Amino acid sequence: MMFQSTKPQTTTKPKPDGKLQTGRQAISAWPQFRGPGSSGVGISPALPTEWSATKNVLWKSALPGRSWSSPIAFGERLYVTCVIREGEAEKPRKGLYFGGERPSVPTDRHLFKLLCIHINTGKLIWETTLHAGAPRTSIHLKNSYGAETPCTDGTRIYCTFGGLGVFALSMDGKKLWSRELDPSKTRYGWGYASSPVVHDGRVYMVNDNDDRAEFIALDARTGKDIFRIPRDEKSNWATPFVWTQGGRTEVVTCGTNAVRSYDTRGNVLWTLRGMSTIVIPTPLTGSGLLFVTSGYVGDAFRPLYAIRPGASGDITLESGASSNKSIAWSYPAAGPYNPSPLYYDGRLYVLYDRGLFSCYDAVTGKVIYDKQRLPEGFAFTTSPWAAAGHVFCLNEDGICYVIKAGDKFELVRQNRLTENDMCMASPALVGNKLVIRTADALYCIANAR
Repeated sequence: MMFQSTKPQTTTKPKPDGKLQTGRQAISAWPQFRGPGSSGVGISPALPTEWSATKNVLWKSALPGRSWSSPIAFGERLYVTCVIREGEAEKPRKGLYFGGERPSVPTDRHLFKLLCIHINTGKLIWETTLHAGAPRTSIHLKNSYGAETPCTDGTRIYCTFGGLGVFALSMDGKKLWSRELDPSKTRYGWGYASSPVVHDGRVYMVNDNDDRAEFIALDARTGKDIFRIPRDEKSNWATPFVWTQGGRTEVVTCGTNAVRSYDTRGNVLWTLRGMSTIVIPTPLTGSGLLFVTSGYVGDAFRPLYAIRPGASGDITLESGASSNKSIAWSYPAAGPYNPSPLYYDGRLYVLYDRGLFSCYDAVTGKVIYDKQRLPEGFAFTTSPWAAAGHVFCLNEDGICYVIKAGDKFELVRQNRLTENDMCMASPALVGNKLVIRTADALYCIANAR
């Protein structure tokens, strides 16, 4: 069912401060996975640091189906994908475990939807069904058919569903164009998760799979191919990162065989070999450096790299080296498996899936503190975020650990959101509001006035 609302404002490009500029005013935005620049950082000093299932909860709205995409936002509207299975679904288990493969593809109908929700009230403004039918690929028990986070440039919203398609909608929910994605085998049948990013009129996607991996650029207005570059990769789950520095724009993609940076024509600028066998975290930047990492828990080699701008060619480290002309510093066993690292106020924070937390000087790589234990914290899939002088780590049980940003590990408090729900999606930080998606609901958290 479609709900109409007032016509949205138009916009141009996202700004680094997390706002989109319109002809009349700047609008707060969280336009993609991990927000502006994939940073995971909120700019409002009024973002909440304390909450519970009832305290500082502005509203809670039930969400249908099961999806692990993050909410995105533009102005007073939230956008979130949901995939609703009309048949009975197996409930995922929390934690890291073997045996989650589900190789059989469901035959019952699924509804692939985009919902628009008012950020001040939690009320549904409209919903659009993008596809109705059985999925065409299998997934891991902990994955979902709606794992990819949509993105927006303030003019259109772009959604991907792996093995199904790419969809563009107007800001009031009208379908504008779609492109089919061929169903492909993924490693162990785990499914997809890499999200699209939009930049300067292009939608960039990494479609790594076991059949035919590609780096894709589509025209944001029409959906037509700008390029499709074959990749020497199998399945990976990392979202691409657009890095603009020194007058150069490059799209950084992480893979098992190599990290590759492409220019906007699809040419490879540089490569870095030496990643773990499964690659999930999204690159990020800070203090003029690019940070890339991978850390499959079954590997001894789980690297973390800090890369200088302007690199070209093969920048792979020589055996035993931790730096070179293009790599400022690195560690061979500091990478996280699922959560992406966080840059905040000159420091790089790393959250590990089993509840350990480290902090590095972003420029020098000096260890400020290493692998501090978060109490009761075991399974972390959500990427950490930062706001108001604190770093936040949310585990799958809905417990959020609030850590004071700085050179000393100081756990300020633990916020428990829910007893029986599950948390795997990264949140949206919109103005003074924190929006957290759980398996069953969307919470909007704000300090009580």
